[in-house]
Amino acid sequence: MAERYLMTIDAGTGSVRAVIFDTRGRQRGIGQREWHHRSEPGVPDSMSFDSEAGWRLTVECIREAFASSGVDSSEIAAVSATSMREGIVLYDREGRELFAVANVDARASREVAELHREFPELEREGYALSGQTFALGAIPRLLWVRRHRPEIYEEAAAMTMISDWVLARLSGVVAAEPSNAGTSGIFSLAERNWAPELARKADLRDDLFPPVVETGTVLGRVTAEAAAATGLSPETLVVAGGGDVQLGSAGLGIVREGDSAILGGSFWQQIVNVPAASSDPAMNIRINPHVVPGLSQAEGITFFTGLVMRWFRDSFCQGEAEKASDAGIDPYTWMEREAAQVPPGSLGIVPIFSDTMKYGRWYHAAPSFVNLPLEGPVKAAMFRALEENAAIVSALNLEKIFDFAGVQSDHLVFAGGAAKGELWPQILADVTGREIRIPEVTEATALGGAFAAGVGAGIYGSLTEAADRLVRWARHCEPDPSLFGFYREQAERWREIYDTQLPLVDRGLTTSMWRAPGL
Repeated sequence: MAERYLMTIDAGTGSVRAVIFDTRGRQRGIGQREWHHRSEPGVPDSMSFDSEAGWRLTVECIREAFASSGVDSSEIAAVSATSMREGIVLYDREGRELFAVANVDARASREVAELHREFPELEREGYALSGQTFALGAIPRLLWVRRHRPEIYEEAAAMTMISDWVLARLSGVVAAEPSNAGTSGIFSLAERNWAPELARKADLRDDLFPPVVETGTVLGRVTAEAAAATGLSPETLVVAGGGDVQLGSAGLGIVREGDSAILGGSFWQQIVNVPAASSDPAMNIRINPHVVPGLSQAEGITFFTGLVMRWFRDSFCQGEAEKASDAGIDPYTWMEREAAQVPPGSLGIVPIFSDTMKYGRWYHAAPSFVNLPLEGPVKAAMFRALEENAAIVSALNLEKIFDFAGVQSDHLVFAGGAAKGELWPQILADVTGREIRIPEVTEATALGGAFAAGVGAGIYGSLTEAADRLVRWARHCEPDPSLFGFYREQAERWREIYDTQLPLVDRGLTTSMWRAPGL
C-alpha cells in the first residue's frame, strides 16, 4: 500500500506555510512565504488581510512543499489548516470574500469605547459566556464595518476566521470550528457554538454565523478549481483545523485537563487545559475553546517577550553577535553563556515590559530597566534579567489560572524559539518549581494540523490518540528547590515596582508599551 501523507496550511501573522508530514509525524516538505498585512489608507490602527494576495502565496507554498518533498499529490490523504486567531473574513452569498482583517487589527477603538458607554455590562456578560473581551473580538470590528462600509455589512452572508477561509478556498465549504471561532467573542464555551445573542445585544446582525464542526471533521474534497491552482488531488479530503495555539498545543501533547505549557515566541503564551465552561471571576485571563472536545484553554499572554529579546540583541549586543559569528554559534547562545555567569537576581536589575494578564483592562507600563548598577557585568545581567522576568510573569499568569480553574500540573511543556537555549529553560524550572519538558518537534502548530487532517482521514482515532503516539521529548529540566523561594521574593518585588510604573502612564508622563483598543 502506498505511503499516505498529511498537509497543513499554517496561515501565521508573518508568513504562510504548507507543511507535509508522514503519518508518523515526521516532516517531509515545506513551502513558506512571508506576507504583510497593511494598514488601510485613512484607517488608523488597521491591519487588513488581503485574501487574493494571501491565496496566491498559499498556492505557491503548496507547490513548493510538493517540490521539496518529492511527494505526489495523490499521496496526500487529507489537508487541514491553522492560522493566527482573531482575524475575520466576511463573505457574500456565493462565498466570495468581501472584507478581511488580520489578528491585531485595532481600527475599532471608537466602537469599543462606545460599547463600554452604551452597553456597560455587555463585555462582562460576553466574557462569562465566551471567555473573551472586546480587545481583539469581532463585535467592535463588525460595528466598524456597519458604520464605515455599510454596503459590505448589508451584503455579507457569513463570517469565519482565517483558518476557515483557507479551507473554504480549498473545498468551497464555508464553515467554522470552535477553537478559532471562539476568539471572535461571539461564541459559547459551554456549547461550543456561536452565541448570536451577543451580537443582538450589541445591535448587530445575528445571521452571519455558518455551521460549526469539530476539528478533524471532513468538510469535503479539494475542488477542481483549487486542485488546478495548487496541484492537490481532487480526491484529497479537506478537514476542519483550528487556531494556531490550540492546534500547536495538540502538537505538543497538551490534550488532557490540567496539561500546561509555555509557548516562547514573539509573544509568550501560558496555556492550561481547563473544563469547558471555566471562567475567571477577575476577568484577567482569556479562555478559548480547545481543539479537544470537552476542554477549554485558559491563556495568559506576555507581550513582546521574544521581540524585546531581539531588540536587546540588536541594540546592545553587536559585539557579542560578532564574537558569536566568529565562533560559529548563535548570538543568543553566546549571550546565554555570559548570562549564566551572573548570579540569580541579575544584580538587582528589574525589567519593565509586559505586565501580567489583565484581560479586562489590558495595558502596559512604559518599557524600561529599573535599578541598573554602575559596575559589574551589566549587559550580561540585563540579558539574564529579561529571561528571569519572562519566567516570573509567566509563573504569575499560571498561578492565576491554577487558582480559578482548580487544576494543577507538576510539569510544564516549554516550546518555541526560547526553548532552544540552555539557560532559559532552567530559569523557568527554578522560577515555577516545576519540571520543564522540551519537545523534539520544532513545528508543533503544523504538526497539530496534521493530527487534525489524520483524524479526518481515519489515520488517528482522535487528536489525543495522535498526540500520545507521536509527541516525543528532547530533554527535561528539573527545578532547583533552593531557588524557588528566592524567585518568589523576586516576583513580589517586580510586582510592586511595576505597579508604581503604571500610574506614570495614567498621568501622561510615560507612554504605554501597548494598550487595548478603547482604553
